[in-house]
Amino acid sequence: MAKKEYTFDEICRDIRAKRFAPVYILMGEEPFFIDKITDLLVEHVLEESERDFNQLVFYGADTDGIQILNAARRYPMMSRYQLVVVREAQLVRDIEVLANYAKQPLESTVLVINYKYKTLDRRKALAAAVDKNGILFESKKIPDYKMPAFITSFLQERSLGIDSKAAQMLSDYLGNDLNRLDKELDKLAIIMAEKALKRVTPELVEENIGISKEYNNFELVKALAVHDVAKANRIIYFFGKNPKNNPIQVTLPVLFNYFSNLLICYYTKDRSEAGLMAALGLKAAFQVRDYLAGMRHYSAMKVFLIIHEIRMADACAKGMGTVSPDDREILKELLYKILHN
Repeated sequence: MAKKEYTFDEICRDIRAKRFAPVYILMGEEPFFIDKITDLLVEHVLEESERDFNQLVFYGADTDGIQILNAARRYPMMSRYQLVVVREAQLVRDIEVLANYAKQPLESTVLVINYKYKTLDRRKALAAAVDKNGILFESKKIPDYKMPAFITSFLQERSLGIDSKAAQMLSDYLGNDLNRLDKELDKLAIIMAEKALKRVTPELVEENIGISKEYNNFELVKALAVHDVAKANRIIYFFGKNPKNNPIQVTLPVLFNYFSNLLICYYTKDRSEAGLMAALGLKAAFQVRDYLAGMRHYSAMKVFLIIHEIRMADACAKGMGTVSPDDREILKELLYKILHN
């Protein structure tokens, strides 16, 4: 029987408490969690004075399974542990050679295998052995709709709070690029420490991240949901004047996500606030209000056609079917089709 699957937070908590597994396989599409766990192990397994003789780093393109196996079987020098890190392990062709070692790993070795952007076959011997004797962690991309909740949780770990609108603003602006999010939150944390603040507000985001609390994708969705033509056009005009901070490549996925979810609402039997929250996986009541408003202003067929127009706008923005796409004109035309056709 497979062991319990550890979460990112649980793994980090154990590492900080110096409870190390003998083997870690960190695999999956999201590199952020893989890098964070690896960095934490590098920081906590060995003291700085022990690293010269007891820390080995391999790169998948330049090594093979036998080299890694021989390194893992060594004993540490004047230290309780040795740390062996294999980066880009997805490039190691004979990675399964490590399966027998993983069945009986040395307690004095902490072997960390970074298998990015792919996953090992769990039916094969290596994954099964690590699942039994170490930690097999799959790092998954966070869906866009879960990002506000993730941002809130991420800040809570730093003993900081955030307003729901500010979390949505960051989510809309940064998408699910966790490395970029981490850098922006680090910046906010420093500013908040200097000002003795404990909560991220929309004003703080506006002042320090470059996102307007009035003219952003969050407010654009709200305007479209209630069919506020004037406000939606003001926001699009602002985007056109500030294209660097409001790229169409960010706006279109936000609109696609909203109208795709709105279409789901029409196929949901329970269309109450609670029913829609459950269907869309929403955590806060304010998030569902835009969908309730959207259902009052757009029919299911209209939503279906809007999704098609968003796809066409995305194709135009990527240069398909036009010689020199103008993002402002593409967005203006899309907005007109959403609100008037």
